[in-house]
Amino acid sequence: MKRRRDFLALSGASLLLGGLAAPPAALASTLLAQATRDYQPQRGQSGKDVIWIPTPDKLVTRMLSLAQLGPSDFVIDLGAGDGKIVIAAAREFGARGLGIEYNPDMVEHARRNAQAAGVAERARFEKADIFESDFSPATVVTMYLLPHLNMRLRHRLMALKPGTRVVSHEFRLGNWTPDETSRIGSASVHLWLVPGNFGGDWQLRFMQRKGPAVATLAVEQTFQNFRGRVVFEDFETSFREPKVHGDRVSFAFTDEEGRLRRFEGRFDGDSSVTGTAYDGDASSTFVATRIGRAPAIAGSAPVLDTEIFEN
Repeated sequence: MKRRRDFLALSGASLLLGGLAAPPAALASTLLAQATRDYQPQRGQSGKDVIWIPTPDKLVTRMLSLAQLGPSDFVIDLGAGDGKIVIAAAREFGARGLGIEYNPDMVEHARRNAQAAGVAERARFEKADIFESDFSPATVVTMYLLPHLNMRLRHRLMALKPGTRVVSHEFRLGNWTPDETSRIGSASVHLWLVPGNFGGDWQLRFMQRKGPAVATLAVEQTFQNFRGRVVFEDFETSFREPKVHGDRVSFAFTDEEGRLRRFEGRFDGDSSVTGTAYDGDASSTFVATRIGRAPAIAGSAPVLDTEIFEN
């Protein structure tokens, strides 16, 4: 702030003196550059949508650990502030990252921090509005926003590639239940895995002891949870322990032979799932092929204004 006051005082003096010491434009440019270099954010300062409160270092490390961050990951931090999450991702985990921040002074400050940390090539920062930015390239999204802002972003997070990890400091995403929550003292961090779409009808082929079996699955999915029916020729049954884990899906049921079968598979695009079916200690492969079009996952649509402020 002192530099900014100096800049204003000197600019005024130059105008009164008719620019005797230096050309006003050059002096202004020099002082502005100095003021930018000396910028220091203040805890609690106002931003476009939130006030700036930095995430403590322990929570930053925990957020990135929850995401199982690795060198092949690309982190996008929404509302990057001083850049500490993206810088930690690059410095401590070897990942690449992009911080999206609306305040241009903060952006320059974060860039200087990345330079000082020796990770400027892997930790970039852009001045942009998170509601207008494309963060689809991310494998990990981090954020410390407010609940209503999280809700405005939820449908875009749900649209990311299955398996993308979303980590939020403190605030949740309405009724999308986190896959894991950690607490350090009074603070919380939450992890969500963007779920693949297992909703709709599927033809399931797997091996029973007497030979190949075929069943039809009718699935209703809400976020990462689903329910439905497994239909055989003579009967139908429900799922046990159904869950979508990012780009993987698991479920179980009792088959035609009265055997409890457990299935663990991975999405292959939108139209098939392949994996392993377990019968006790024995295992075999299975294939599920989509029948018809995939319905939207319940919860993946933009939320209504009334829902935003209910959460």
